[in-house]
Amino acid sequence: MSFLKRATSYYRTITSKEEREFAHSFRQITGRTPINIRLYHQAMRHSSVARKNSGGIKDSYERLEYLGDAILGMIVAEMLFKKYPFQEEGFLTELRARIVSRESLNTLSYKIGLGPLVKYNQHRGPKHKSIYGDVLEALIGAFYLDHGFAATEQFVIKRLIQPHYDFESLLSTDYNHKSKIIEWGQKENKLVEFELLEERGDGSNQFVVVVKVDGQQFSTGYGHNKKKAEQDAARRSLEQLQVDTTPEP
Repeated sequence: MSFLKRATSYYRTITSKEEREFAHSFRQITGRTPINIRLYHQAMRHSSVARKNSGGIKDSYERLEYLGDAILGMIVAEMLFKKYPFQEEGFLTELRARIVSRESLNTLSYKIGLGPLVKYNQHRGPKHKSIYGDVLEALIGAFYLDHGFAATEQFVIKRLIQPHYDFESLLSTDYNHKSKIIEWGQKENKLVEFELLEERGDGSNQFVVVVKVDGQQFSTGYGHNKKKAEQDAARRSLEQLQVDTTPEP
């Protein structure tokens, strides 16, 4: 059955005005009509309002987020690889990290209108806005299962990356993750330290730095100099801690 016939058949089965509006929202966001609307409901559902399925797993966005994260990373990596044919690995890695960072995805999620579509329990739900970056990755996973890789690649590049990212601005912006993690430590009364674990002088100029919180190793970062490795380790720590660094929309 063709996509058009499947989409037409799908719309004929919808009787609820609310459900039609929900489907229309994703048509506006992705450029494609949902075929399996259940995937999109799951992508917007936090574990605080999710029920367990027959396998005993909560039917929330988390599995779709896992899938979408991998797909997004691959699409962005290939796009940058083709766009910058003469740049080294370190340049590509840093730019990709800035595009898919939690702060970036949170902001993008607001921009494309996912905020009102997310379902969670306000009393038992998330306390950080990082949920919005999570559901964006879950949407990518849902869209991939619904429409396949080629359509997903087009959606990510044409509707997410190209309209909302200026690569030159990204490259010129200095995100000071190190100061943010230190500020977090001060607020939480925790000691945050950076330790250089390894310096490879074999021509690769690879530095490895670990963030320690109260003396315990937390996250490891990599870079072509110590400063970049510290920033990478701090960024990973902020994401792991789910520290909210997203500006209000």
